Amino acid sequence: MSVTELTPPEAARWAAHAGLRLPADRHAAVAATANHIRSVVAVLRELDLGDTPPAPAFLAGQEMHDAAV
Repeated sequence: MSVTELTPPEAARWAAHAGLRLPADRHAAVAATANHIRSVVAVLRELDLGDTPPAPAFLAGQEMHDAAV
């Protein structure tokens, strides 16, 4: 799935849509940050977690400690 990058004017439009005041000098920085977050999330979506249990299944202090690798 290809996603086009968010432009500064689009960042301003989305901020306004969310009811946030975004000064004009921040549009580019917000767009760059949003694009970075989207790229990180895209990488995370590609991970195959297989049978990884959800975090609540982990009980701290009950892991086995041995030297086997």
